[in-house]
Amino acid sequence: MKRRAIIIGAGPAGLTAALEFLRRSDVVPIVLEASDEIGGLSRTVRYKGNRMDIGGHRFFSKSGRVMQWWLDLMPIDADSSSAYTVSYQGKQRIVAVPARLAEEPVLRGAGPLVVEAEADQPDQYGNSEAVMTMAAPTDPDLVMLIRPRKSRIYYLRKFFDYPITLTATTLKNLGAARTIKVGISYISSRASQIKPEKSLEDFLINRFGRQLYFTFFKSYTEKVWGTPCGEISMEWGAQRIRGLSLTTAVKHFVKKTFSRKLNADVSQRGTDTSLIERFLYPRLGPGQLWEHVAHLVRERGGEIHMGWRVDAIHCEGSRVVSVDASNDAGERRTFSGDYFFSTMPMRELVQAIDAPVPAKVREVSEGLQYRDFITVGLLVDRLKVRELDGGLLKDTWIYIQEPDVLLGRLQIFNNWSPHLVADPDKVWIGLEYFCYDTDDLWKMPDEELKKFAIAEVAKIGILNAEDVRDGHVERVPKAYPAYFGTYSRFDELRSFTDKFENLFLVGRNGMHKYNNQDHSMLTAMTAVDGIVSGKIDKAALWEINTEQEYHEDAERELAQAATVP
Repeated sequence: MKRRAIIIGAGPAGLTAALEFLRRSDVVPIVLEASDEIGGLSRTVRYKGNRMDIGGHRFFSKSGRVMQWWLDLMPIDADSSSAYTVSYQGKQRIVAVPARLAEEPVLRGAGPLVVEAEADQPDQYGNSEAVMTMAAPTDPDLVMLIRPRKSRIYYLRKFFDYPITLTATTLKNLGAARTIKVGISYISSRASQIKPEKSLEDFLINRFGRQLYFTFFKSYTEKVWGTPCGEISMEWGAQRIRGLSLTTAVKHFVKKTFSRKLNADVSQRGTDTSLIERFLYPRLGPGQLWEHVAHLVRERGGEIHMGWRVDAIHCEGSRVVSVDASNDAGERRTFSGDYFFSTMPMRELVQAIDAPVPAKVREVSEGLQYRDFITVGLLVDRLKVRELDGGLLKDTWIYIQEPDVLLGRLQIFNNWSPHLVADPDKVWIGLEYFCYDTDDLWKMPDEELKKFAIAEVAKIGILNAEDVRDGHVERVPKAYPAYFGTYSRFDELRSFTDKFENLFLVGRNGMHKYNNQDHSMLTAMTAVDGIVSGKIDKAALWEINTEQEYHEDAERELAQAATVP
């Protein structure tokens, strides 16, 4: 009888684990998804022909393994790839369509034909230029676009570069007095660092100076988290913006200004993630890729059960043996297996488990906090603010720093992919709010919430209310695992869950770790690596974080060792 892996959640981590099992082992994945949508936080919401990306997902990773995984499934669109040289981890990746197509079809998702060659010598900045040529897409819709990333801060009813750069516009917007204060404050912070760094406030002041922290970081961060920065663990900064500081931003500006490289590098492995200027993006939004992965999982014999919420986890000793799940019709089913992957929030996991839970562990679990998320999509005729040439703003994201509104961030979906918008003459934007599910904002009826959002974005001069033609509200509970509450005691909870030898926590909520989707995927890949190779190391899962370097040679060796004959 074939081994079975019960996977809770059909988001990036869960679906990555499912497809990896099918590609590399005889383990049959059984995916249980509580909702009726594929993709988790990386799903694409459809509304009257328009598509919404919940939170915005740039397909960029410093992991070559993840980048290759994405491109194996969705090649770069021919129109995009012809305009760029694609660099990848210092090695050439030549992906060719076989000459005898009838006999040697390219198996989408099975991996391209790859030939490796040494990269050119590093340039003056230490970057190795290399080339990846992609197989011609077999489906014109199932492709990645190469998109320019432009994000700005909106503050004082003006636009500032994000991250802050020393441009004439920035200095003019700040004013001479504030600019001098920023410089002096930064020098002071570098000369006298806060040690030890205990909070996010300490982390940010050490890297940007007190003045810049109060100007651009404090209000927005507290708007996102609903908690003073002094009460948020510095680990949030270490995961999300490690490697970035005012000095890094200045160096990047100088490099960008004076570099004479002719070719664009999509991989950008030497660049901090907050400075990435190009990224891959599925033509029809992030959910398109995960819906394709789900199709491959089913096609290869895996199972995906939609609308089944796991509410009980049964254990025998140090092993999980089965889970119970229910649906909206009141039906219940038991799913037994050999391995169990959980992407469900850790608080819910502990509540569901039937093994004895120490009181202190339960206390930690119940004290974990989450930030919830609302996107209000607005279809408008035009925006009031425009580029200098009169055209649509080129931003993908705009960070709203204005303290007189609750609005935290604004997406312009047209700029993620023009194919997200049904009518190219309209502007499709997403207004993003951060809250708790106990807040009045969360409980506000959809129509009232749309009116509230329109009033806010009109108040700060982004658009005129009369130009709004339609709207849609999307709520996402537990979108952001928080680094406060009982998080300081998280190791107690981790130690408890790690004792179950066949239970693997992966993904953002599964690990209560504010990861991007690529790192959620890597946790799943690493867990499957261990199972297939017979060398399970749960510590390796927890070591994966947003800026860990993943060396291609080590990955290749592990993948080879984990291959089942």
